[in-house]
Amino acid sequence: MSHIEAQEAAEGVGSEIPDREPTKSARRVMLAEFWFYFSENKGAVGGLVVFTLVVLAALFAPLIAPHSPTLTNTNALLVPPAFQDGGQMTYLLGTDPVGRDILSRLIYGARYSLFIGVVVVVIAVSTGISLGLIAGYVGGWVDTVIMRVMDIILAFPSLLLALVLVAVLGPGLFNAMIAIALVLQPHFVRLTRASVMAEKQREYVTAARVVGAGPLRLMIVTILPNCLGPLIVQATLSFSNAILDAAALGFLGMGAQPPTPEWGTMLAEAREFILRAWWVVTFPGLAILITVLAINLVGDGLRDALDPKMKRS
Repeated sequence: MSHIEAQEAAEGVGSEIPDREPTKSARRVMLAEFWFYFSENKGAVGGLVVFTLVVLAALFAPLIAPHSPTLTNTNALLVPPAFQDGGQMTYLLGTDPVGRDILSRLIYGARYSLFIGVVVVVIAVSTGISLGLIAGYVGGWVDTVIMRVMDIILAFPSLLLALVLVAVLGPGLFNAMIAIALVLQPHFVRLTRASVMAEKQREYVTAARVVGAGPLRLMIVTILPNCLGPLIVQATLSFSNAILDAAALGFLGMGAQPPTPEWGTMLAEAREFILRAWWVVTFPGLAILITVLAINLVGDGLRDALDPKMKRS
């Protein structure tokens, strides 16, 4: 490419910058368009409302919860919910085998579940995007090595692999989050790699390379912003998977340890009382079900709003 052509390419890049960095009015239009397509999915709106309530309950748990989640009452063991015969208004959803208020533990459990989801997604997204960018941009043997490692991880059932990793690292909430993040990471690597390989051949990347942009700037500043749509949707779905896997590990005794009010741990502690006291199992199970379903519905709405192919006319 001649010097004149390079200069024209540079001018072309400069002329595209205002389009790629929208003004405030353009951002408002984009947000309005995003909300229009998102709100068309009524299930997504309902999921967003439920998820917002869960987040608010987690944030204001000390103000909302009627009791301490670890406070025991030996005079109120396995008290049924208030709407059942023998129930007490002091314990609206009943108590567990050691007299702890189930409602309070569910509210505080939302904190742990959301914390697990955020930490796992942050770790999986940061490492997955980094590896995917390198694999997709560099290519060659680097791409081959990274993707074969990801294929090996994906060859194992996710929960089984997470269980093995926690068994090696040791039971505990932190180790469970590390294991779940490692299991979810390949999805972000593969998705980022595919997007980068499609984007790096486009003209705006070539023009940026001609005017002197280095590999790091090309990957992070030029290419990555155009790959974020599918990654956001995948992060939302991974958030719900993280909550499910953490609850499963807690149920198996490899995640959060008692007396932590984590929903999976609550289920594990109530296993032997399923026939005697249905509420000690039902309410934590419903909390997991409703939260995960709400997040998945929000993910469907994000897919409709961010993916042009999914937008309905």
